[in-house]
Amino acid sequence: MWTRIKRFFEEARTEFRHVNWPSRAEAIRLTVIVIAIALGLALFLGFFDWLFSNLIKSFVLR
Repeated sequence: MWTRIKRFFEEARTEFRHVNWPSRAEAIRLTVIVIAIALGLALFLGFFDWLFSNLIKSFVLR
């Protein structure tokens, strides 16, 4: 069992060497893009949630 675990980690280490890792600048740029899209989507959905909530309240209170 221990030899299988050891072999797994050795193979995983070998595969990590084949990965084409992004540069630091590219990783930062992509992270900023993901955060900006997430914030934009949150604002978009939040606005429509607020809008539809107010529309429903106005219909219910009539």
